[in-house]
Amino acid sequence: MKYLYFSAAWCGPCKTLGPIMDEVSSKVSVEKIDVDLDYETAQKYGVRNIPTVVLVDGVTEVKRFIGVQPTQNYINALK
Repeated sequence: MKYLYFSAAWCGPCKTLGPIMDEVSSKVSVEKIDVDLDYETAQKYGVRNIPTVVLVDGVTEVKRFIGVQPTQNYINALK
């Protein structure tokens, strides 16, 4: 499993979420995707708001978070 972290350079909440996702990356792989540079992947996962974090198992979505959540929410979703 891994997290896909959809963000953009101009997004304030995305900047807040960055350090949280850095913490989460010590437990599971986190792939940061800039929606302005990789629109196709954002569209594939139906991302309409940022920040959005999608937990995937292979290509199958397991859980989705929209907005900034506490670190523990992302870690608990792995169980």
